[in-house]
Amino acid sequence: MDSQGLLELLREAAPVMLRGAGYTVVFALASMLGGLLIGFPVAVMRILPYRVLRWPAGVYVSLMRGTPLLVQMFVIYYGLPSVGIEFTPVTAGILALSLNAGAFLSESLRGAIAAVSKGQWAASYSLGLGYWSTLRFVVLPQALRIAVPAMSNTLISLIKDTSLVSVITMTELMLSTKEVIATTFRPLPLYLAAAGIYWMLSLLFEALQRRAEQRLNRAHR
Repeated sequence: MDSQGLLELLREAAPVMLRGAGYTVVFALASMLGGLLIGFPVAVMRILPYRVLRWPAGVYVSLMRGTPLLVQMFVIYYGLPSVGIEFTPVTAGILALSLNAGAFLSESLRGAIAAVSKGQWAASYSLGLGYWSTLRFVVLPQALRIAVPAMSNTLISLIKDTSLVSVITMTELMLSTKEVIATTFRPLPLYLAAAGIYWMLSLLFEALQRRAEQRLNRAHR
């Protein structure tokens, strides 16, 4: 294919692929929010001095981190209907991504909480603050600043992991690219274009991560 034909192909494919990229960003952000809603309480459960809470949280993290995301997606979308639990492709995809991200985010948050000096806890207790007040007002604000790089890496991973939801017919960048390929029969340039879009999205969120880190570090100088 000559350069003129390639440009024409990309021009024709651009609307469909960019719409798919938009869905990719929305799904990644929704899954990140879901992952945080899951990961935060799991992280807290894992640092509590109660084995009855630490054990199930630890099993969840081990299961989600120790099995492939694609298998988790298949279990939710294709497996659960056999026991009467059905989800739409969008719901199943976001749920699988959220559950998977929640496990990794919980470890990032747990590590960040552990990185806060023990002296912060002792100082808070000496001022009359209890465990939960110390965690909420003293430790967590510092832990979140520490966890920003790891949390940003999880979001960038989610951008790429959304490509897996195409296997359950959930419309995003990869499925949109496959649809264009099915009508043009030009897989190589279109897959390369999709890779370029994923890369640009990753670069965008990396830039946002650096900006967020700079703002947070400036506030704590």
